[in-house]
Amino acid sequence: MSQFHFDPDTYMELMRQEVPSYETLQDTIAAATEPIAVTSVLDLGTGTGETLARVLARHPGARAVGVDESAGMLEAAGTRLAQYDTVLHIGDLLDALPEGPFDLCVSALAVHHLDGVGKSELFGRLAAVLRPGGRFVLGDVVVPEDAADPVTPLSDDYDKPSTVAEQVRWLGEAGFTVEVVWQEQDLAVFVADRPV
Repeated sequence: MSQFHFDPDTYMELMRQEVPSYETLQDTIAAATEPIAVTSVLDLGTGTGETLARVLARHPGARAVGVDESAGMLEAAGTRLAQYDTVLHIGDLLDALPEGPFDLCVSALAVHHLDGVGKSELFGRLAAVLRPGGRFVLGDVVVPEDAADPVTPLSDDYDKPSTVAEQVRWLGEAGFTVEVVWQEQDLAVFVADRPV
C-alpha cells in the first residue's frame, strides 16, 4: 500500500483485500471505546471516516475532530459522517494536534507511517490533549513476533511499523497505562488510558 494509491472511491475495497482482518480490527477499536463517557473524539488518519463512523455510532451526541493528510479522503469522510457533529482538518500526524481536551482519541492504520521517534513524540502530544481519564485506542500494523506472520503489504518508503513492545514502551513513557486488547499476525489494537 502506498499513499499514492489511496483513492476514496476504492479505499474500502482495497483495505478489505489487503488487510484480511480489517473488519475485526475496526470492530475491536470501536468496542474498546465503550467503557468511557465520550463527548469529544479526536480521530487521527480519518481516511474515509470508517473508524470514526463506528465510534460515533456508539457515542451518540459526541462531537468529533478528524485529521488526515488527504483532501480527497476527507471529502469522502465528510459525506460518510454528515449525520454527526464532525469537523475535519487536513493535517499530518507530525503537525500540532487540534486543541483539546478530548475524552477519546482513535487511530486506525495511520500511525505506522511514522518512524519510532515520530510515534513516541505523537504519543506525548496525545497525552497532552486527552483529559485525565481519557483514552487512546490505536489499531495498526505492527512488526510481528514471528517473521512468517506479515500479511499486510507494505512499502519501504511509506510504512514504518514498530513492534508491540516498542509501542507499549513509548505509550508508557508518555504517561499512559497500556493494554494490548487484540493481536493477530501483523495487526494489533492498543488501549492507552491517561490516568485521572
